[in-house]
Amino acid sequence: MALNDESAEKRKSARLAILELANMISVPMSLNAVVRLNVADAIWQGGSNTPLSASQILQRIASTGSDPENLQRILRMLTSYGVFEEHLTNESSPLDGSASERKYSLTEIGKTLVTDAEGLSYAPYVLQHHQDALMKAWPLVHEAVLDPTTEAFVKANGEPAYDYYGKQEEMNELMLKAMSGVSVPFMKAMLDGYDGFKGVERLVDVGGSAGDCLRMILKKYPGIRHGINFDLPEVVAKAPNIPGVTHVGGDMFKSIPDGDAIFMKWILTTWTDNECKLIMENCYKALPEGGKLIACEPVLPKDSDDSHRTRALLEGDIFVMTIYRAKGKHRTEEEFKQLGRSVGFSQFRAFHVDYFYTVLEFQK
Repeated sequence: MALNDESAEKRKSARLAILELANMISVPMSLNAVVRLNVADAIWQGGSNTPLSASQILQRIASTGSDPENLQRILRMLTSYGVFEEHLTNESSPLDGSASERKYSLTEIGKTLVTDAEGLSYAPYVLQHHQDALMKAWPLVHEAVLDPTTEAFVKANGEPAYDYYGKQEEMNELMLKAMSGVSVPFMKAMLDGYDGFKGVERLVDVGGSAGDCLRMILKKYPGIRHGINFDLPEVVAKAPNIPGVTHVGGDMFKSIPDGDAIFMKWILTTWTDNECKLIMENCYKALPEGGKLIACEPVLPKDSDDSHRTRALLEGDIFVMTIYRAKGKHRTEEEFKQLGRSVGFSQFRAFHVDYFYTVLEFQK
């Protein structure tokens, strides 16, 4: 191939790539649509995962008058992103009269949207990210560059996200359900691959919400005699009774209950460096000599690449910047290590036990 021809091919490829990026909003919005339509559960049907046409899916999920052609368009696009698997059959298609019909089953990605026996899935996580209040913030991402003192969410909605959620019961419930759907698989992976809770008798979970993580940890480590679920007073007021767990309301920026070990998950990433230092200082004060802070956070790789993991982490970083804190961020292992050292923690270890979160151990 001549040099000019090669350059022309590269330009064509580049134009296709930018068109894909510009139209990429179709992907999350279509994903949001199939979650709202409950397509994954309709196909799964207790594990059968039988390939179904758009018409057959609609028979299970919708009233008459729904449009199978539009659903098929959504399914076909998401198939190109690995959410569904497409099966061409010899049956005549009712959509266009062609000799073959398209049917769809769930891939491993699609199965993450199926409601499990505990009522959990990644579907609420999808919905939580695409609520109206959050969508209003995204056109203002550029303003995080021009003015990092105020989050895009605040500019769009008039108040910080957590304050906004607190006044919207439906939004808050959806966020809690979304976090449970993500947390339970992670906690199972962490408890299988990390043994840092051995020997702990008093464990404090900072930002523990309803106490689900503590419940799982105490089940695996019955030697922990006392679990303290520490969160905002209005949060723990709604927490259920859990044997061995005391729910304590408070403010982590003021003080944290004493414990042999302190656990937190997805807390540090939503705050600035100075705010993280204050949280970690309070953890340090609450620990005895030899005690440890166990923080589970998204950790950025040192180098950028196009892997699913790196993209998910970098995309999550922009989500934090836009919704929660303009200078809150995902950090590298080295950045977390330096934060720990700055408040007095003498030892640092990282454990990669999950596809997304990393367990960070800071020892006093």
